[in-house]
Amino acid sequence: MQRNQTSGQARILSISLSSHGFGYAIMERGSRLVGYGNVVIKKNKNARVMVHIEKIITRYQPDVLALHNVTAKGTYRHLRVKKLHRRVLALAGKRKIKVVKLTNRELRSALLGDERGTKHEMAEMLAKQFPDELMSRLPPERIFYDSEDARMDIFDAVGLVTALQSRHQANAPSTNLTNASS
Repeated sequence: MQRNQTSGQARILSISLSSHGFGYAIMERGSRLVGYGNVVIKKNKNARVMVHIEKIITRYQPDVLALHNVTAKGTYRHLRVKKLHRRVLALAGKRKIKVVKLTNRELRSALLGDERGTKHEMAEMLAKQFPDELMSRLPPERIFYDSEDARMDIFDAVGLVTALQSRHQANAPSTNLTNASS
């Protein structure tokens, strides 16, 4: 059973899809991080990611799902990840979960106050905000020729949920709040 959003008990799930698999974070109003993690998948990625996401949705019963806007101008995602994104949107629609999509610029602006900030700067800020949960998971800063550490998926997901929570607390108009089919 989902919580009544007007009672202040709304639960937000964020999912950050990547080439590794995905990261997720669950937050309740009041900025309480309820859960987080990442799942790395090697084979049959989209099908296996969907199984894991369905389990997370069933366990946490979110009222809102936060995702990256993978179709925004300047956003580059592999076709497989874009197809997976559409499947996650369809699942949210089936479960009647409201969806909010944030661009990378919106995310950086909300968290760092600078849309040109880096992912590692966001990760460091989040590790300081949630030291007990995230500090030990903070990967070293990436060197340009190295692949991104799969743990960054956690920080992407925590960043999404934190940015959305900040937006809600500031009572900013939620123009990106859409039905899952959009």
